[in-house]
Amino acid sequence: MDLINSVLNLVVPPASLVILAFAWPALTFINACEWVYSTLFYESMEDKVVIITGASSGIGEQIAYEYAKRKANLVLVARRENRLRGIGDNARQLGAKHVMIMAADVVKEDDCRRFVNETMNFYGRVDHLVNTVSLGHTFYFEEAPDTSVFPILMDINFWGNVYPTYVALPYLRQYHGRVVVNASVEEWLPLPRMSLYSAAKAALVNFYESLKFELKDDVGITLATHGWIGTEMSRGKLKVEEGADMQWKEERELHASGGPVEEYARLIVSGACRGVAYVKFPSWYDIFLIYRVFAPNVLNWTFRLLLANNGSRRTSFVGTGTQLLEAPPPRKLLGSPFSFSQQPYQLQPKTD
Repeated sequence: MDLINSVLNLVVPPASLVILAFAWPALTFINACEWVYSTLFYESMEDKVVIITGASSGIGEQIAYEYAKRKANLVLVARRENRLRGIGDNARQLGAKHVMIMAADVVKEDDCRRFVNETMNFYGRVDHLVNTVSLGHTFYFEEAPDTSVFPILMDINFWGNVYPTYVALPYLRQYHGRVVVNASVEEWLPLPRMSLYSAAKAALVNFYESLKFELKDDVGITLATHGWIGTEMSRGKLKVEEGADMQWKEERELHASGGPVEEYARLIVSGACRGVAYVKFPSWYDIFLIYRVFAPNVLNWTFRLLLANNGSRRTSFVGTGTQLLEAPPPRKLLGSPFSFSQQPYQLQPKTD
């Protein structure tokens, strides 16, 4: 058996590349045919019911506007009810037939059951569930003062998508609905200072990839992955509790540039209505997958070169609005104007 595996290790990778090269024209033609078919026979969202979580800003807000232009009935879910009111008004002006706003925490199963049940009671159906909640960070793993923030990141980025899906799935089956997921290219493309975020997104994508096989054709799943998107999260503030701002992504060492969030939202909704399985923005990131599989060392060397830090090491730390000082030993980086209480998702100022 060891001999067989050794031979396959040598033969399969180059043979696969050769086969892929010869099959590329045929695959391109098939993809083009699928695109034409899905474009001609896309799903009309008029009078359909769409639940959008994380709709109070960024990608979720723009997705709400795109569905509104398609005359859908919207259920906007987020913690910031005051933000949802303004977004709901904008959605109505863009063409939404009806807009329901609900303040809820998607990492609490009871809250998820509440907004799904109220949607069913009012509209009688659910056609699309769009999960856009996301929380990033830009701290080095070893610089975290304690582990209290770790489950917060996993809860929001993973369970905040799984719980609404679990609750809404029986109703989505009734109308052959669709789940739309906001993922990130960082689930497979590693970047420094994003270890926990990348891990949560990887778990999220693999969960939905497995769920596809379980659901078969009863419920569709669209996985959307993005590169660098200019949202509220990337501009340095993310609201996790009324009155408390956490500044997570106020700087990156790699100042990458990406397309506007509006374009990404438009592609997501268009792809969901056409029934596509994957939406990628921008799509050129996929080339790194080939290197990841067949030449991982080349990819690692490239990123080490691009991300080389020749100057001081500065970190945007959890719960702070300032950068820390120059590269002292990691365990000394414990200062923060906020501390986490035992109740998740609440920040409390320290009192001296």
